[in-house]
Amino acid sequence: MVKKRHAGQEEIVELAYRAPPGTPAGVEVMTLAQLRARAPEGLLAKPQRLDFHQIILVRSGSAGHTVDFTGYPLEEGSVLWVRPGQVQQYGAVEGIEGAVILVQPGFLSPGTAVAAVADDPFRPVLWQPVGQDREAVYCAVHHLEADFRTSRGLPADVHSTVLRHLLSVLVLRLAHLTAPVGSSVPAPGDAFVRFRAAVERDFAASHRVADYARTLGYSPRTLSRAALAGAGVGAKEFIDRRVMLEAKRLLAHSELPAARIAERIGFDDAANFSKFFHHRAGCSPGAFRATLRQPPGVTPRSGGA
Repeated sequence: MVKKRHAGQEEIVELAYRAPPGTPAGVEVMTLAQLRARAPEGLLAKPQRLDFHQIILVRSGSAGHTVDFTGYPLEEGSVLWVRPGQVQQYGAVEGIEGAVILVQPGFLSPGTAVAAVADDPFRPVLWQPVGQDREAVYCAVHHLEADFRTSRGLPADVHSTVLRHLLSVLVLRLAHLTAPVGSSVPAPGDAFVRFRAAVERDFAASHRVADYARTLGYSPRTLSRAALAGAGVGAKEFIDRRVMLEAKRLLAHSELPAARIAERIGFDDAANFSKFFHHRAGCSPGAFRATLRQPPGVTPRSGGA
């Protein structure tokens, strides 16, 4: 399934995809029970950063799950999608059963509409389909599971093609569900889509709405209205949230000091970064990092940047 790589006992674990011998390259399907049995002891309780896609369909039970520092409730019918680069942490994983699909980037044919959906970093993390939507998702996952198990007598390239098509069905089903969990805003307009892509590309270079407005040919007010309609927050808040996410990722995954992280995400000095971080997180960058790396039950002392 995966190979564990980490530099220290309490650091967030980097998980890299490794296909088991005899399985199609690029995709693996298993149950949550199999995942628990195969994972090294204690691994699932640790924060993990993936370099592959992980889709979980919960068929029974309930548990919490954290993705990029946001908690999500899993229950019967939930579909969770963790994308490459995101950080996840299981809650009470022994309390849920279902299917797990691991997909290597590039398995879905590059340049296709399906691959564009799968690789879109702005797609939802969690869905809770109901009625016919749930039936369709369950059916798509069932067919994928069945063909993964029963088609190994096929030539390897044919087996991979079959699984690629079946996975595409699931991806398209998820993409066209009526609404993901937590969705309360309409489909984004063109101005927001362009702004969102520009922020993803340039957030480390600029934190100013005016810079994005000038680059995209909109007024700052237009971008703010577009962000409010598309994401429920203003343009400046949207930029700051993306900067904050990157700051948390770097604090969690690296040993870079605050000054170097500040440089990486566009601050002119560590003091400004620390002030920004403390305002949004309620603690210093150093305290945030210490909290992630303390064993359960240990309360870290306050620390500066």
